[in-house]
Amino acid sequence: MNQNLIDGGTVAVLLGGTSAERAISLESGNNVVHALEKAGAHVLPIDPAVPGWMTQLNEVSFVFNLLHGPGGEDGTIQGLLDLMQLPYSGSGVLGSALSMDKIRTKVLWQGAGFPTPDFRVLEARCDWDAVIAELGTAFVKPSLEGSSLGMAKVSTGKELEAAYQQAVTYGAEVLAEQFIEGPEYTISILGDNTLPSIRIEVPGDFYDFEAKYRSDETQFFCPSGLDDSDEAALSQLASSAFHAVGCTIWGRVDVIRDQVGAWHLLEVNTVPGMTSHSLVPLSAKAAGLSLADLLSRIYTDSVGVRHAQS
Repeated sequence: MNQNLIDGGTVAVLLGGTSAERAISLESGNNVVHALEKAGAHVLPIDPAVPGWMTQLNEVSFVFNLLHGPGGEDGTIQGLLDLMQLPYSGSGVLGSALSMDKIRTKVLWQGAGFPTPDFRVLEARCDWDAVIAELGTAFVKPSLEGSSLGMAKVSTGKELEAAYQQAVTYGAEVLAEQFIEGPEYTISILGDNTLPSIRIEVPGDFYDFEAKYRSDETQFFCPSGLDDSDEAALSQLASSAFHAVGCTIWGRVDVIRDQVGAWHLLEVNTVPGMTSHSLVPLSAKAAGLSLADLLSRIYTDSVGVRHAQS
């Protein structure tokens, strides 16, 4: 653990919040609080859902942001902390806001020549059958939500319309993304480096909220089984895609590999889960890093970036 993190004053952990991912944020945040306290740091958990929470920030010297979803990953809390000149973990306003928006992330990736599944932006008056004719089987996703909330797999116009009506309850912008058949992988980013990739196998149709957080049947393989050449290619793609949307310090990139071995970028997570069974800690462990080591590295890199920006 970085000695400055232990001796440098009170460290806040932002957790909970008001997004639909509140429960997972509480798990992530409490796990981080425990790891920091065990390492000797003085920690103050802060829940933005509790009135008066902002005054508690006056007592701290650094903020670990474990708020998942809107408000925590979309540049909002990052902008507040920038105004307060309070150093914090992870990506800044631009990278957070852009990567939280699945539609605009994919537009940027497409423009930069990165491989990502074809998609359509959905509206209430779509020709649902025409979208299915263009994309085939597709995943419907709210553009500004995480943890697979509001997500559904569809193969008919009727299913697409019903999935849109469900997804739009999580936000006005919804996309349908072409289904790519193949194994899903995730790559954790730590500064300019990547951690070992993880291959995900789920019992159902796709990696939904239940498979991510509740199912005992979801399997995670780390190392993922890729040979050295494929691992290197995937790491390079994930790192380049992460930094292309302005993200820094740490995060996770989700990809899928099609039947001929080509990679397709799905999305970026700038505040990934940090629960006891989350994927970034699993990948870090495979690289020989404890949770305390991982947090220390995030702290050091974050302080360096914030100092350079001031």
